[in-house]
Amino acid sequence: MTAEATHRAVQAVFRIESPRLIAGLTRIVRDVGVAEELAQDALLAALENWPESGVPENPGAWLMAVGKRRAINVHRRGKMLERKHEDLAHESDSSEGPAVEAALDAAAEDVGDDLLRLMFIACHPVLATEARVALTLRLLGGLTAEEIARAFLVPEATVAQRIVRAKRTLAEKQIPFEMPRAAERAARLDSVLEVVYLIFNEGYSATAGDDVLRPALTEDALRLGRVLAALAPEEPEAHGLIALMEINASRFASRTSPSGEPVLLLDQDRSRWDQLLIHRGLAALERAESLRAIRGRYTLQAAITACHARARTPGETDFSAIAALYAELFALLPTPVVALNHAVAVSMARGPAAGLAMLDALTEEPALRSYHLFPAARADLLEKLGRLDDARSEFERAAAMTQNTRQRERLLERAEGCRRRGD
Repeated sequence: MTAEATHRAVQAVFRIESPRLIAGLTRIVRDVGVAEELAQDALLAALENWPESGVPENPGAWLMAVGKRRAINVHRRGKMLERKHEDLAHESDSSEGPAVEAALDAAAEDVGDDLLRLMFIACHPVLATEARVALTLRLLGGLTAEEIARAFLVPEATVAQRIVRAKRTLAEKQIPFEMPRAAERAARLDSVLEVVYLIFNEGYSATAGDDVLRPALTEDALRLGRVLAALAPEEPEAHGLIALMEINASRFASRTSPSGEPVLLLDQDRSRWDQLLIHRGLAALERAESLRAIRGRYTLQAAITACHARARTPGETDFSAIAALYAELFALLPTPVVALNHAVAVSMARGPAAGLAMLDALTEEPALRSYHLFPAARADLLEKLGRLDDARSEFERAAAMTQNTRQRERLLERAEGCRRRGD
């Protein structure tokens, strides 16, 4: 293997192994920032050694061994592990290394729990949402600051600053590397689920830029969601979220035209939907519903997407069931966006006039004033009712609000279509 090929192999292995490595080291050193530095040290050691020695049979264990040795060295300088290993303070230098290493081995046994703890830390509510997203993608997704910046169309310096501040905040607040207590577990889990869902949504429907989709982000979110569901098998909303993401991801290939234009759900070629992802999503939904009688927000949204997935044609979609599910979701999560989606579902079940009446009742909602999907939904219903001038105006208003180039072009095309039909 050439040096260049070995270098690529090292980077690929580190991308795969870094979440487990950082999680294990965080459990040892109790500081996520220091743990990431130790992991980077292990990466540099691999880049120096593997081109000559070759990629080891168990690269993850090799990286962890290097990371642990670095942790021992830091311990000897008295910068960490002081409280945990006070009994070692009186031991000689000759016995200190083996004793500390034995303690580190015991501290790094349960990789699964370590990953879950790392998720709870990276998504801690003490951090701002943007910081949680960036830190999660950095620590658990293995993405560089440059890759995260490119995905979210923000400067790399901004992302790097968010990550640095997040790690500093966690250290200053002395956030413990442990499972949340029962009293706060639900809130902390909600924070993790929210971050994963935000990452998925940005990939599934980009808020800005020239592309409708960003597949890399959805893949990262799916991987994180699958890990979370495996590590927390009794948490219904973890399964509800993965069900929602799997079913939505099944439509990826049909969501854009060959030229990159967005294709509405009811206009998509259903033969291109990924049946394997649908099957996995439906199985996860069944699992979520079996764990709790009262469905949570992600399980309800997954149930809505499942109604579309089960319909062989748009005409077979059970919109009455979807409207009822949105009503149930609104009772649980009474937000203007849920109310908007409920109105659209009602329009499909009972006609555009019924849906428009519900949308018109939301016109004073502050949260919807800059939300481009609100005027877009009104425009669609107005067009169906033959109110073409009003529809054109709303399509143009929606186009002015969105920051996504493809969406803007599509909305302006529909506005122009209303103008031509109205002349």
